[in-house]
Amino acid sequence: MTQPRQHFLVIGGQRCGTTYLHTMLDAHPDITMARPARPEPKVFLDAGKSARGLGWYRETYFAHAAGEARWGEKSTSYIESAAAASRAAEVLGDADILVLLRDPVVRAVSNWRFSTDNGFETRPLAEAFEANLADSPAWDAGRTSVSPFAYLERGRFALYLQPWREAFPDRVQVHFLQELLEDDAALTRVYAGLDVDPAFRPEGVGKPVNQSAEPAPDLDPGLVARLRDYYAGSDRALAALVGRDLPWPTTA
Repeated sequence: MTQPRQHFLVIGGQRCGTTYLHTMLDAHPDITMARPARPEPKVFLDAGKSARGLGWYRETYFAHAAGEARWGEKSTSYIESAAAASRAAEVLGDADILVLLRDPVVRAVSNWRFSTDNGFETRPLAEAFEANLADSPAWDAGRTSVSPFAYLERGRFALYLQPWREAFPDRVQVHFLQELLEDDAALTRVYAGLDVDPAFRPEGVGKPVNQSAEPAPDLDPGLVARLRDYYAGSDRALAALVGRDLPWPTTA
């Protein structure tokens, strides 16, 4: 009999509700998540840590495990690293990869709000987006593991998923934040995809955390249209990947 997969990774994307998903996963009695959860482990972003192997990985992040069937790690930055995909496949072998995504325009606004709140960004929203449409700004890799200014390119989800699909054939599971918040069947699909009881429902779990207290400014409709055009190709590729329409507005 084939042994069930034990490990899985939640790889992103950034500002797509992965902290909320982590909470829903860790609440399940058949799942335990890596500890500490903060800062995120990000083991496979580091060649040296990855080289320490599966035994070190389990002893370091899952010493608390108590017989749960599935062990998961959430490190959102993984989605942007092809090297992380290769390293994770070498260490974990046949693991499941969970991806939580959201409307890329809404995600970009949330990313700008987060970068502003944390002192990385000083430009107004529209100015930052206009500049990002023209170029990808430089950033200090010593301060953050990924660029705090990649507001737009980070939403080209299909491109980032390709290395993970190659490293983990048929094991990449894509979910959408909007559906997870609005449709109970979405959580059923998350749990079922990990082969744990899909009927379980956590108690006392609120809506996503890590949200800014300050609302973001509205975007001009013309700029929104340009952003939809910017994402059109990626959205088509993502829709083909998941085999259905996406739960956000797209352009043909």
